[in-house]
Amino acid sequence: MGQIIQWYPGHMAKAFRQMRENMKYVDIVFELVDARIPLSSRNPELNQVLGDKPRLLVMTKTDLADQERTTEWMRYFRAQGLAVIALDSRDHKTPQLITKAAKLVLAEKWAALAEKGVKDKAIRALVAGIPNVGKSTLLNHLVMKNVAITGDRPGVTKKLQWLKTPTNLELLDTPGVLWPKFEDQRVGQHLAMTGAIKDQLINVDDIALVTLTFMRDYNPTAILDRYHLAEDSWETLSDVDMLLLITKKLGFKEDYNRGGERVLLDLRRGKLGTYTVEMPADNIGTVVADDADDRRN
Repeated sequence: MGQIIQWYPGHMAKAFRQMRENMKYVDIVFELVDARIPLSSRNPELNQVLGDKPRLLVMTKTDLADQERTTEWMRYFRAQGLAVIALDSRDHKTPQLITKAAKLVLAEKWAALAEKGVKDKAIRALVAGIPNVGKSTLLNHLVMKNVAITGDRPGVTKKLQWLKTPTNLELLDTPGVLWPKFEDQRVGQHLAMTGAIKDQLINVDDIALVTLTFMRDYNPTAILDRYHLAEDSWETLSDVDMLLLITKKLGFKEDYNRGGERVLLDLRRGKLGTYTVEMPADNIGTVVADDADDRRN
């Protein structure tokens, strides 16, 4: 894909400053990543902001991701020395699961506090992640009421706010933040596929073609079934021709941009089945390696 995707509005730079200012008030950071793109959805600049603060990696949107690949990713992250949990934020067990995971990360610190007579202390956590990673959905289920605005688009949360949960968590909600430049253009493509970057800022038809290229190898039948295409379509058509055919099948005539929008919408909402775009062997970005280096130094 020829398009270079970049996005870094002013509110994201402000959010980083606010995170730094509030880091001293929290015990742990919940870093949310999209289970469908576990590397591309990790912001490399968070390492500088979070420093050596204890961290729990929370893989969200597992209901939309490939379960076997999610399990493989969890093994991989744990091998890197990261505490990780994978969950469907809407599951009723989510508050207990994430609180238990946080307590395990903080077990040594909490034991030291207990020796000093400090008990039943609330866990204060900063919740960070890229846009549209499911932060607001998770927070609403942790607090068990609608306190954070949710939406199937990036950039919904605009300011920091503290929220309390029935499981003795105090959460600092932060806006979704990206970083100024994607060194690996696959990162921008994957973020655009899953909706972390607003469609107004990308060439939708280009990202739809990236999606079709991925689905050609990953789950070709899903495309054929969804858009009622002939069984030999993948063998006889290029990705461009597939998009044109899908556009016509949807009744959009020659408006392949509109056809591309539908393909992306179907992908993001699970209409093309569960999927995970990235695997550890893909070597996309350097965030995980940096984490491991930080823990060794």
